[in-house]
This record gives sequence, structure tokens and C-alpha cells, in this order.
Amino acid sequence: MDLRVAAGEVLGLLGPSGSGKSTLLALVGGLLRPSAGKIFIGDQEITTLDASDLDRFQASRISLMLQGARRNLVPYLTVRGNIDFARRQALSLGSELLPVDGVLDLVGGAGFADARLDRLSFGQLQVAALAVALAPAPGVLLADEPTSALDHEARERILDALMRVNREQGTTVVVVTHDPEVAARLPRTVTIRDGRIGGEGRSGREYAVVTADGFVPLPVDVRAEVPPGTLLRIERVNGGYVFRPEILGHETGDSVTDRTRGP
Repeated sequence: MDLRVAAGEVLGLLGPSGSGKSTLLALVGGLLRPSAGKIFIGDQEITTLDASDLDRFQASRISLMLQGARRNLVPYLTVRGNIDFARRQALSLGSELLPVDGVLDLVGGAGFADARLDRLSFGQLQVAALAVALAPAPGVLLADEPTSALDHEARERILDALMRVNREQGTTVVVVTHDPEVAARLPRTVTIRDGRIGGEGRSGREYAVVTADGFVPLPVDVRAEVPPGTLLRIERVNGGYVFRPEILGHETGDSVTDRTRGP
């Protein structure tokens, strides 16, 4: 997989369960080490960092918001206590951070800053988890299903907070989602199928993506009509390209059908 995300961009990762979205997020976040390939955050290749250097890099540059709000929170601390805890390592490295109340204001969590976690709704827990992820002022925020199982109002609150963080802090945001309504609000989406980039969305339009090795995934609706093993002849026509599926005779190799798809 080859994927480039620009600094300050908001990107959604889409695709069916098991396609590799969460694994990709864990690789970029440094929780997993790739068996091959390279991962860069800015000009730093994080795959070359040892454990201690990676810890320091993560503390100041990357935050990973795991799926399931409670996985991101210390259960015996208040929301404020969780945010303060999440800031400590970045502060020890000299990072300039928003105060705790500033982080809460950014995500709309000021109303329950001193509440115990067992008194919060699921939507409020998600807001708290997002605040914790943003506490170290990361350059890159990776959020795995941040709106999962939320009602419409809570989902919009989380999305508004993510967009505000991107707009006001310049944070690069990468979001994994299954929700088409969430995807519709994101300026760019990438669909992953079978561990590859299977398509890309820009402003509501879907595109196939030519990979570095020349692989072009077919859109889902086309795959339903063109069975595996179909031979496609690619012809240049009027400055564009036409894909012509063919069925060849097994003995002679003669073409026995020629059905033209649109350009």
C-alpha cells in the first residue's frame, strides 16, 4: 500500500471489516512494526526508531485514539485528571501545550471536566477520549471509529471537534469510519480493500487510484459485473481509455465476444 497524507489534511479511511484500516492506523501510530516498507511522519522514518526514541516521538507528534472510549481513559481519574495525565510526557519534553481547560473548550467538554467516568454518557466518554488524544498537541491525530455507536447529536459533536482541531490547530487528522454520513463530511476518503487502496473520494466523487506498481482496482459496481479472471483490453480512444472485457477461445485464442464498457 502506498498512501500519502498532506500536513494539515483531514482523511477518512473506509472499507469493510478486516480490510486493514485499524492495522494501518496502528502501524502509523507506532503500535505495530511493519515487516516490510517504510512509514514517515514528516521527514522522520518512524520504522527506524528504537523503543525509547519512538516513545518520545509519539509523545510530541502522534496521538492514537483507539476504538472504544474507555480504552483511552484511566478509569479512576476524572476527565480533567485524564487530560492532565496525557500531557505529562509532552510537557517533560518542553512542548508548548494548551491548558487543560483550553483542551476541554476545544472539544466541548467543559461541562463535565470534573466528573467521574462512571457518571458520563457514552457520547461524553468519546468527547473525553478525544480530549485525551489532543492533550499532547499532536501534529497527527489518528482516530479509530471515533463516532461508533453514537447518536446523531453526539456524532456531530465529535466531528465538529475534529474539524475545529484541524482548522484551529493545523492538526493532521486521519479517521477510520464505517459510517457513510461521517465519510460524507470528510474532504478526502480512501477505501481499503484486501490490504490495498481500492478507491479514493474527493468532494463526493469516487475515483480509482493507480498504484505505484500499476494496479488499478475496479469500483465495486463494476466488479459485480466483471467476474474474476475476465481479460480486459485497454485501448486509447479520443484522448481517453476504454476497457474492453473479452472472452477468448481456449483452443485458438480467438476473441469470441467483445463487450465495450464506457470510457
